[in-house]
Amino acid sequence: MNSYNVQQNKTLYVTDLDGTLMRSDKTLSEFTVNTLNQLIDQGMLITYATARSFQSAWEITKEIHFPVPVITRNGTVFANQILKKETDISCFSEKEVNTLKDLLTGTIERIGFVTAYFDGKMTKSYCNGELSRGLQKYLDEHANDKRMRMLNDVANLFDGVVTYVSLIAEKDELQPVYEKVMNGGNWECNFQKDTYGDEYWLEISPHNATKAKAVMKCKEELQCDRVVVFGDSINDLSMFAIADEACAVENGRDEVKSAATLIIPSNEDDGVAIYLMNQWKLQE
Repeated sequence: MNSYNVQQNKTLYVTDLDGTLMRSDKTLSEFTVNTLNQLIDQGMLITYATARSFQSAWEITKEIHFPVPVITRNGTVFANQILKKETDISCFSEKEVNTLKDLLTGTIERIGFVTAYFDGKMTKSYCNGELSRGLQKYLDEHANDKRMRMLNDVANLFDGVVTYVSLIAEKDELQPVYEKVMNGGNWECNFQKDTYGDEYWLEISPHNATKAKAVMKCKEELQCDRVVVFGDSINDLSMFAIADEACAVENGRDEVKSAATLIIPSNEDDGVAIYLMNQWKLQE
């Protein structure tokens, strides 16, 4: 991470994207874009933390010039929004990759893909064949994504520098996989229902690659005194636990709202942007 000028405003604001800053149609409202840019221009320290890859997140948020590192892949990857460049990437060790391969072979071929880097370029590899409804839906939505890499042999699925594993299926099918993986190694697991569909996701990242760890790293780098976070889903709970104030959008899951210090308007009603705008007015 690079050095940044310390702002007089010592609060770092971190928002989730899907279901929190983004609307149900997977877009940002003009009001949200304009409000965040105005606040950033006035010195407010705002960033996002998402399970999305940086490329995917950037396509949605590219009109907002976030000045501090953005957090992607649930804390696995930091990136510079302005330069459109990944800057800090966590990865699995060779031993962990071999363990994951042993645990998931026989399952991942049908329901998952592996994110890895080859010579600094990210790929998302999956196996050719009959796939789960959730994975097929994901592939259909990313049909034009040149990073997708179809393989005929599962032996090559974990090639490259592996940073993330994603499994998409029905809850009943993923539950035993989640339990096996959780007990199988020292890594992070997020298991939750998709924000926009009925399928469930199991996402596996290297140890300490969480939204909470990434937020704390940003807080330290920017020498902030406080952290305020926004979220709606299970993978936001880790940063809720370390925040000075945790805001759940009204459309958030019940367990997330229970863990929040404040409930704000929904993602459809620009809850995050309105909160930030009001906070800035209070500081003036």
